[in-house]
Amino acid sequence: MLEVSSKAPGFTLPDQDGNEVSLGDFSGKKVVLWFFPKASTPG
Repeated sequence: MLEVSSKAPGFTLPDQDGNEVSLGDFSGKKVVLWFFPKASTPG
């Protein structure tokens, strides 16, 4: 689990249009990562 203000590991995921976006694409910029539980699951 990541601690508040810790660095996230590098990753690449598809955006809403299916284009790959990497965390490294935002190097030098402030980024907010927001995680939420999968629909219909506890938490």
